[in-house]
Amino acid sequence: MEDSRDARFAAQETALGYSFEGELKIGGNYVSTVRHGDVVYVSGQVPRVGSTVVVTGRVGADVSLVQAQLAARVCAMRALVLLRQSLGSLDRIQQILRVTVYTQSAADFSQQSEVADAASELLHAVLGAAGTHTRTSVGVAQLPKNAAVELDLIAAVTPE
Repeated sequence: MEDSRDARFAAQETALGYSFEGELKIGGNYVSTVRHGDVVYVSGQVPRVGSTVVVTGRVGADVSLVQAQLAARVCAMRALVLLRQSLGSLDRIQQILRVTVYTQSAADFSQQSEVADAASELLHAVLGAAGTHTRTSVGVAQLPKNAAVELDLIAAVTPE
């Protein structure tokens, strides 16, 4: 268990200083994950812990790059929580196929890739080689709840 994915997840949780225990609630007429065959799609995740969006505002104006990277890590952790809830274990993830990171950006902010790097690094830290993925990082004018970052992903998983 020392070097299991669950142990590495717990280590990241401790490093971030947030708890991701319990059910992650969604609002609206959608679901947080959809499984189609051996692929799971995870809905967009903002940096919410409990009921609080922990990093809000426009990156490059109200929010620093470091704060945005924290937001990206929280988003990635939420996606992993949803995968674990859906699959029963992070060990069922064969590969993260694709990650999209949206950054609420000031007009002159151009470091969206550096924001997304934080999420990519976290996924690799928890999942090892299975955390390697294709990625798109995009700057946007606004995100739900004024979140600084939103992330969605697609994962290949072991057959049921």
